Amino acid sequence: MNATASRTVASTDGTEIAYTVTGSGPAVVFVDGALCHRAFGPGAAVAEQLAAHHTVYTYDRRGRGASADTAPFAVEREIEDLAAVIAATGGTAHVIGVSSGGALALRAAASGVAISRIAVYEPPFSTGDGQRERFDAYVTDLAEALADGRRGDAAARFMAFVGMPAEMVDQMRGAPMWPAFEAVAPTLAYDAAAVGTAAGGSVPAEVLAGVAVPALVLDGGASPELLRAPAREVAAAVPGAEYRTLADQTHEVAADVLAPVLAEFFARPTADEPTV
Repeated sequence: MNATASRTVASTDGTEIAYTVTGSGPAVVFVDGALCHRAFGPGAAVAEQLAAHHTVYTYDRRGRGASADTAPFAVEREIEDLAAVIAATGGTAHVIGVSSGGALALRAAASGVAISRIAVYEPPFSTGDGQRERFDAYVTDLAEALADGRRGDAAARFMAFVGMPAEMVDQMRGAPMWPAFEAVAPTLAYDAAAVGTAAGGSVPAEVLAGVAVPALVLDGGASPELLRAPAREVAAAVPGAEYRTLADQTHEVAADVLAPVLAEFFARPTADEPTV
């Protein structure tokens, strides 16, 4: 199966979720992080890399790209969206979640969504008091900007939160791509909720203890410790999870580095499957 035109599937609350199918083989669903969707982000490149051996489903999370949105929002709605996409694959699927998409995917796996294997790259949880305080301040500022309809300020606040220098943020606001960031700015609140606004973004160890499928937790060797430490804590919290570092990679992981690692992990037989 080659790449197809956009399809849609209805989530539990009726929200239409748009997705694209690429490749042939066992199903893999890619879950994007903040501000990303099918037309902007790493999903398409990873799908292309995996397409020779997997059918890859990339989708626009609610409120982004061609997907619709329905109020009121709750993390459970995004878990239902992912479940709907997995149902469209035929029943079960491997899942790769990047950044806050990894946090969402982990919560989905813990809730019993039909995920056969899960891989996550640098889910951005907090691991110290300083990080939790920064996250809480970001969530407060983000909520105020969105409540006032200041989408540009919301997107700029996110960029500052992830470490982009102020001068660069100002340059971005004048770039042709800026309206695209403003268009999906309300979904930054969804990403924050997936990470966990009630606990300062801490690693939800009690939740992750409920992940009952093989898991691979990845980080980049060139990423800062504030992204690598959460990966280690996630791997420790998920029963039986494997932790691996991709040398020389940052949070903007290269598809041609990530995909072979995913392919090898997804190809492994589970305990109740025979080797061939």
